[in-house]
Amino acid sequence: MRLQLGYVPLTDAAVLIAAVERGFTAAEGLEVDLVAEPSWATLRDRLALGLLDGAHMLAPLALACHLGLSGPQARLIAPAALARNGNAVTLSLPLWQALDAASDALADIARALARVAESRAAEGRPLTLATVHPFSSHTYQWRRLLALGGSALSAVRLVVVPPPRTVEALERGLIDGFCVGAPWSTVAVEAGVGRIAALGATIAPDCPEKVLALPADMEDRAAPLLRAVKRAARWCGEPQNREELAALLGSPRHLGLDPALILRGLAGSLRLAPGGPVVEVADYLVLGEAELTPDPAALRWIFEEMLAAGQVGLKATPVDAAGLYRGDLLAGDS
Repeated sequence: MRLQLGYVPLTDAAVLIAAVERGFTAAEGLEVDLVAEPSWATLRDRLALGLLDGAHMLAPLALACHLGLSGPQARLIAPAALARNGNAVTLSLPLWQALDAASDALADIARALARVAESRAAEGRPLTLATVHPFSSHTYQWRRLLALGGSALSAVRLVVVPPPRTVEALERGLIDGFCVGAPWSTVAVEAGVGRIAALGATIAPDCPEKVLALPADMEDRAAPLLRAVKRAARWCGEPQNREELAALLGSPRHLGLDPALILRGLAGSLRLAPGGPVVEVADYLVLGEAELTPDPAALRWIFEEMLAAGQVGLKATPVDAAGLYRGDLLAGDS
């Protein structure tokens, strides 16, 4: 069976990339073409239109597609979760300096950010902050961070920037900050154009990130792919494989970055500021076989965040969302 599987260049595409590059899919008799997509919207549309057979996908976006809330409606299933956590809020250096936060504690940073956001909005020049897609944990983490400081998302201008373009947008002054998955915050810090202000894992602990999204009609044919994904997740979760995984992800055919930058996210060893010390962050990005089974609690969290953001119409219910996660398919493929 030949498959076209899409992904957006991010560290948490690791399991899908490793499944193919390490030969796990070939061992299952699959011929798989990995397709790097430029944005989540492009990936969403290509999956919905049948141009992809599956994809590494934002968990909230998979649900939004399933419910007909974003792009062409597509009946999807998500038999595997690919990652947990991994995001960071990174601000331009001028904005970070303007915060003048009392400390690096999340609450102090949130209050300082909300203060600057409200001041800039009152002056008619609101902060421009980037998320990767409206239906994403990144959007919900921005909402939570501003709310913690006593402000609302309406105080800023929220724009969508694809993950690989966030650093360039920050450097050019097109945005004042972004929330994005690894490794792009580390890339911004290394380039000397950004400062990591808050970690997604601190704003929303154990946040559901990416899932393996498949068309619902793949249900009866997914077993070989799921077996390969299990083996890949096991391999990705072993600390001794991190350097090899970083080199694989950093290759020109995938992220095209220095593997050392990718390794920082895999190991949770982050530099928050240009030239600053390395700090160890437990659970910054979590990969591995233990993360694969999609958690119904995570689906409920996503649905509640959609409701809070006004993204879910009155006709949609948690029952409608329940059909997306199909951990039973994963459990049946040992």
